[in-house]
This record gives sequence, C-alpha cells and structure tokens, in this order.
Amino acid sequence: MNLWNERFSTDDYVFGTEPAQALVKLEQYLIPNGETLVIADGEGRNSVYLASRGFKVTASDSSPVANGKARALAASRNVEVDYKVEDVFDTDWSAKQYDNVVGIFFQFVPPAKIKEVLTGLRAATKKGGTLLIHGYTPEQITFATGGPKNAAHMYTKQMFVDLFDDMEILVNDEYQIYLSEGSGHKGQSALIDFVARK
Repeated sequence: MNLWNERFSTDDYVFGTEPAQALVKLEQYLIPNGETLVIADGEGRNSVYLASRGFKVTASDSSPVANGKARALAASRNVEVDYKVEDVFDTDWSAKQYDNVVGIFFQFVPPAKIKEVLTGLRAATKKGGTLLIHGYTPEQITFATGGPKNAAHMYTKQMFVDLFDDMEILVNDEYQIYLSEGSGHKGQSALIDFVARK
C-alpha cells in the first residue's frame, strides 16, 4: 500500500474536499442519522460530508497518509469521524453491522477478490440497512480520466444483480457524465450507482 501513501503525499487533496457527486445524489436512500461505515475513504471527503449531515460515521482506509489528511479535514469542518487505518482484505466484515455501508471508488480490488469484498460489505450491513456502492464501469477505460487501467476492476449492473439478489435493489444505474473531483477524477466518466436495502 506504499503506492497509496505516495499518491496522497501532497498538500493537495487528490480527489478534492467535496463529497462525490453520487453520494450527494444518493444520500436520500441512507438511513438518516444512522451508524455509517465508509470504506476506502481516502482523504476523507465523503466521511466528512456524511458526518456534517448528522450520520455517525466510522471510516477506514489502508493509507496512514490519507488517514491523517482525513482527520485534518474533519477537524477543519468541526465534525467527528471515527477513523481507522484498515485494509479491506484483512477486515472481519461480520464483526459489526451498520445502518449504512458506503463504498465509493474502491477499485483497487483485484478481480479475484471483488466478490469476497462486496459480499463482505453486505455482511457489514444491518438488516433493514442500506448498502451504497459507486464506481466505474468497464467503459471508463476508453475515457482514462480516473480509476484503474484494467476493465476487470470495474463494476457492471449484472455483477451487482448476481451478487445481491437477496437484497432489495433500489438503484442500479450505469451512466456517463463529466466529473470534476480533484485532479484524481477529472473528465468524461463512465459510472455506476448501486443502492440496496438488506
């Protein structure tokens, strides 16, 4: 994970300090004021936003450098977030359940582990809780405006239908828009929003 420490070792916030556009749009589906887990939170833009909206937020990322920047952002916005340095591959997802589980642009997961991580997020979601995932579709490769270079790291509607067939799917949309979220996500992008209730 040294790569992520290196990437985040800049004074700038690589993905900006404002929340992902998709999170603002999909917030209506989250359990209001609920205990909320934000995984692979990076520099904190999404966890800080949710905390400012009254959610009780726990956020994790594998990069201590990103974690430090997230803490600084939370302090500057006067919000409290329980930050943890944690690797998604070493997490016991069944240890605690949350009202909301949020995963945004965590597309470093190798294709062979995607199913394991996504079903882990389901296990971390309480009965009646909401799982929200946002990321890139394979078409993102042609835009090259963010995300991995390998289409096998991306998500599709069918992948979510297959993995979460025991949940009530509320949103499962693929679309293309222009993103401007820091220097890390800038330009025309192929995206997917997924929201389900357990």
